[in-house]
Amino acid sequence: MTGSAIADLQQRVRAAADERRPLRIRGGGTKDFYGQALAGELLDTRALSGIVAYEPTELVVTARAGTPLAEIEDALAARGQMLAFEPPRHAAGATLGGVVAAGFSGPRRAWAGSARDFVLGLRIIDGSGEALAFGGQVIKNVAGFDVSRLMCGALGTLGVLTEVSLKCVPRPKLEATRVIECDAADAIRRVNEWGGKPLPVSATCHHAGRLWVRLSGAAAAVQSAGSTIGGAAVDGPLPWAGLRDQTHEFFARASDGGATLWRLSVSSTAPWKDFGGDMLVEWGGALRWLVTRAPVDAEALRAWAAANGGHATLYRGPDKAPGAFHPLPPAMLGIHQRLKAVFDPQGILNRGRLYAGL
Repeated sequence: MTGSAIADLQQRVRAAADERRPLRIRGGGTKDFYGQALAGELLDTRALSGIVAYEPTELVVTARAGTPLAEIEDALAARGQMLAFEPPRHAAGATLGGVVAAGFSGPRRAWAGSARDFVLGLRIIDGSGEALAFGGQVIKNVAGFDVSRLMCGALGTLGVLTEVSLKCVPRPKLEATRVIECDAADAIRRVNEWGGKPLPVSATCHHAGRLWVRLSGAAAAVQSAGSTIGGAAVDGPLPWAGLRDQTHEFFARASDGGATLWRLSVSSTAPWKDFGGDMLVEWGGALRWLVTRAPVDAEALRAWAAANGGHATLYRGPDKAPGAFHPLPPAMLGIHQRLKAVFDPQGILNRGRLYAGL
């Protein structure tokens, strides 16, 4: 079935390339909100489903791109393992290919690494309909240009993902959450101070005057860190699943169609700046979210992010006129254009989803 599904996708891509007809790659559709406007004939990848290989002793899992993320995580959990970058699901039906194509990482990212860091290898169908393989199923597999990780975050503009190999990790022995009452500036100061200490922090979140800190690891380390960090232990509902999948009340305000959600990725030591609206801070200060219904000066917002070592993404919103993604410098844009020309010569795959002209 899988072989015929790949052959069918290849045939459709070749036909579209011959006619220069754009295709819109889609798995579960849980990330349709992300990026520029959707365009092109639908190319559904969900027929490419199932775990191909899982070696718990090697900490490697390989699955087809259309495999539901929940299926992969359940298989890993049964063996006491997990995907370290805590991939956001956003909604039921999220697929492995969608997570990798978007390059999304969850609350653990600042301490464990990004999705790109755990991609060992993958298979794609390029814009000419050719099936290609990159990387492998072991950690030391790259010599030269790392094409596997290049595909992570490319939003399908360079190829249709068909199979992905990922490194997985053991689940922590214990997790505990502490909460501290403080303002955002103090929260950023605190988490950066903790960053210089051997503390098993695995996630942070500041919102509405409260700093939440998750500790993960051996019981002794978690208990000792709790005493160092202070605050109060949390026994009730925790925010981490809601932050990961953006079901937290903060994100709910940005999904009703009337508000705009901005994502600012900056240096963790960037000073606190209130842009109005409602703000939430993750990743030890390195990720700042802004929900607002008021007009935002996108150019000024992006200038501030760039000045503080990062970029600003218009993550959700009814008006993507300012561009979903931070404008690229001319040299970087040129690299993107050359890569697009190599992998998708006719420019048919997810045309314009990332940047105009790509």
